[in-house]
Order: sequence, then C-alpha cells, then structure tokens
Amino acid sequence: MNNRGPYAKGRERREEILSVALEVVAERGCRNASNREIARRVGLSQAGLMHYFGSREELYMAVLQARDLRDEARYWNPTPDFRGILGIIENNTRVPGLVQLYVEFSAEASIGKHPAHGYFVERAAAVHEHFALSVRAAQDSGEFGPHIDADEAADLVMAAADGLQQQWLIDPSVDMISRLRHLWTALAADSHLAKS
Repeated sequence: MNNRGPYAKGRERREEILSVALEVVAERGCRNASNREIARRVGLSQAGLMHYFGSREELYMAVLQARDLRDEARYWNPTPDFRGILGIIENNTRVPGLVQLYVEFSAEASIGKHPAHGYFVERAAAVHEHFALSVRAAQDSGEFGPHIDADEAADLVMAAADGLQQQWLIDPSVDMISRLRHLWTALAADSHLAKS
C-alpha cells in the first residue's frame, strides 16, 4: 500500500498548517492571529486554508490539541510527575498567545453547545489523571504522606493552575511556578498529618 497518496499528502499539509498556526497564535494571540497570515505563511489562500479546517473554531481546537500533544511529549512523558507539570506551565510563559487561546476557548466551551465542549471534557479528564498520578508518585517517593486523596489534591492543583494562567494573562508578574510550588508544598505538609 502506498503511504504517499493524496491522504498522506493531505495529512502532511494539515500538520504543516497546524505547526504554523501554533507559531502565529503563540506570537500574536488568538485575537490578533489571522487566517490570512496563517495561509500566507503556508502558501495557501484563505479558502485553501479552510479546505483543511472547516472553520476558525476547528482550526483553533486543532491548535490546542497539537499544543497538548507537543507539551505532553516534551514535558510530561519524560517526567510524569509534578516536575513535568511545572515544565508545561513554565513553557506556557513563553507562549502567551496559546495560553490566551486556551483560557478563552475553555470559558466558551463551558457552554455545552460550543464545538470545543467535548474536547475540553476529555482534556479535563486526562489532565486530572496526570495531576492525580503526580500526587501518587509523590506518595510513593515519601514526599506526600498517606493522608491525602489523590483525586481531591489533583482537583485543587488543576484549579490553581488554570486560575493562575488567567491571572498571569492579566498580570504577567504573577509567578505561576512559585505559587504552584507553594500549593504543592502545603498539600505535602498536610498529607503527613493524621486526620481526626
């Protein structure tokens, strides 16, 4: 079977568009990134761009999915614990446009009929599992004690990470890494205390 047929070429072109869209959104933010600029950088017309992505929402959902896959491969897979999570957050400070896109789409996706709703439901479950695995890894290493529920701790750290990203967009002096480390340290200390 020939893997170089029209489907393979279409997939390659779509990946090229996603790569360029990631760059443009990271540089300019989702509000200032234009389909015209993305199309220009890949040598397509705007209509040609929309051949690969039916709408701006579809393109931006694909950008977020590509960002998640890239970040997981770069930061989480090599270090599947809290350090990997901090690596992703630290990288986010270098791509404010992608953080802006994430925050805006996640808010819009809270409305059930938004096209990104399903993606964010699935993403939340996957991210929650990463955070819970981080807590369990910390328990296995002795950093965390036995008196903590990994799922509850994951919810707290996940909520803090999302909230800090929104604060950071408004005020870039907010040190997301430091605040998340403080929360992690507080959870670790609490996890060693016997509950009455």
